[in-house]
Amino acid sequence: MDIRHLEYFSEVAEHLSFTKASQSLHVTQPSISKAIKNLEDELGVPLFYRSSKQLELTDAGKAVLINAKKVLEAFNNLTLELTDMMELKTGEIRIGIPPIVGAAFFSKLIGQFKETYPEVKITLTEVGTKKIKQGVENGSLDIGLICTFPTQNSPFEIIKALKDPLMLIVHHDHPLAKKEKVHFSDLEYEPFILYRKDFSLYDKIIEECGKHQFQPNIVCESSQKDFILGMVEGKLGVALLPSKICEDINSNEITILPFYQSEVNLELGMIWKKNKYLSYAVREFISVSQEFVKSKNES
Repeated sequence: MDIRHLEYFSEVAEHLSFTKASQSLHVTQPSISKAIKNLEDELGVPLFYRSSKQLELTDAGKAVLINAKKVLEAFNNLTLELTDMMELKTGEIRIGIPPIVGAAFFSKLIGQFKETYPEVKITLTEVGTKKIKQGVENGSLDIGLICTFPTQNSPFEIIKALKDPLMLIVHHDHPLAKKEKVHFSDLEYEPFILYRKDFSLYDKIIEECGKHQFQPNIVCESSQKDFILGMVEGKLGVALLPSKICEDINSNEITILPFYQSEVNLELGMIWKKNKYLSYAVREFISVSQEFVKSKNES
């Protein structure tokens, strides 16, 4: 059995299209069709229902796909490990970071790592926590910085870096600005400038509103801190930002207020996939990160 045949089969199964698989793999469609026909002959079962309308996996095809993914992952791990042995400390680390908080936490860590390993390429992708988890799960990202800790039975390992309460941001002319602290229920009739839906904090804030028997009036969604602050300065709504971010806000038009009691926190952690081979560069980055978080917690 040729490993390429499994790769071609998995790609066709992913897209349910020979044409799309051909484009993705940069391999001619007849070559892919021939490889899958050889695989079917070798296994003695059809892997796809072929009709004029669409392509579907047979029951046998579904079973083969599950195992093909395991074989391909094992083969990829072997290839990476051999490459590590030959190239030692070079390589690439693909990291997903959330837009609002990622750079604030990550910049010093990355700078520290690059001083030790200048030849390692670091590629940053700025997306919300939900997409970061998907990327680490499917292998398009090696490491993810996320804003909600995964459950105990998740497919991820994690370093818990930070637990930071959200603060209320209002214009200094807003009636709430006169208070020292606010209750979450004070926000029932306020227009919210909220995070995008692919942010885990979006779900947390919606959930907290539900606990206080109201649905937020969302007037805008954004992933950019400066845009959120600009909307508040323009008296277009209120917003919630982590306290670490609030420390750097320098605006005479904005008042920052803590909550009397709120369960909404930014839980910043770094994840990678369990039971997956990690390159030397990724392993070293995790090790540096663990020391970095430890030193931050001790200081």
